[in-house]
Amino acid sequence: MAGMTTTSGSPGPVAAVTPLASGPPVASTAFGELVLDWFVGAARDLPWRRPGTTPWAVLVSEVMLQQTPVNRVLPVWEAWLARWPTPAALAAEPSGEAVRAWGRLGYPRRALRLHQSATAVVERHGGEIPADLDALLALPGIGTYTARAVAAFAFRQRQPVVDANVRRVYARAVEGRADPPATVSRADLAGVTDLLPADPETAARTSAALMELGALLCVARAPRCAACPLLERCAWVRAGSPPGSGPARRPQGYAGTDRQVRGRLLAVLRDADHAIHQELLDQVWDEPVQRGRALAGLLGDGLVVQVAPGVYALPS
Repeated sequence: MAGMTTTSGSPGPVAAVTPLASGPPVASTAFGELVLDWFVGAARDLPWRRPGTTPWAVLVSEVMLQQTPVNRVLPVWEAWLARWPTPAALAAEPSGEAVRAWGRLGYPRRALRLHQSATAVVERHGGEIPADLDALLALPGIGTYTARAVAAFAFRQRQPVVDANVRRVYARAVEGRADPPATVSRADLAGVTDLLPADPETAARTSAALMELGALLCVARAPRCAACPLLERCAWVRAGSPPGSGPARRPQGYAGTDRQVRGRLLAVLRDADHAIHQELLDQVWDEPVQRGRALAGLLGDGLVVQVAPGVYALPS
């Protein structure tokens, strides 16, 4: 479903594309139909898109793909589903095992959220992922995007699935803006819904197609407009592909940050099959104040527990 969720900066120049006739196009299902026709030949063969994929497998993929590229997710997703093919299988194990299996995907709180969701699915829904959107939204850590993605891709419902990629496609093709809004609004959901065909199955495929278009062609920098199925209708191209009005967003650094220290501390605990003494954690990072702050953050997030004075472990 999702590819990597990206942040959008000012797009680079559009090569070999000249402005089209003026006059904004009207957003309609014709947009979705064009993208769906393109998707038939351009879609990546991703395992969570294949027939027979369970709703649980779709949910796991959507959580893992948040801010993480597909190539990093694939092996972890496959190993996760081999070990925990159902929510009940994950819920039966300690949450620390989910953190351990998460490996180096980053943002490991997502592993805890998946464990919490699996537990809630067992307790509230007999171990079956619910198809109802409100029930999905009520699961721990499942937000608007993930709930709608599961409803569309696992249960083939007509839902607007709006991530950063779809937001960017909509902003450019329909609104004529280079910069999508920072957050998803009700107007965004309503606008993307207008692009979806009435038939739920076709709408679900169209939702996947819109995401793929944003991930492969309508990218944040140097979009491949000449190959886009919406070229003739794109309001942004018709306007001459004006640059974004906001400041370009620079990728957040990693080296030397608290995130890096947290990752190193967590890696030591993840690789151990027993509790770790403070002395071993002290070897991870030389600066004691930052190291202490990172460890306190892991404890506060529930990713690490203190089992005795100066002794730490993954949660059980």
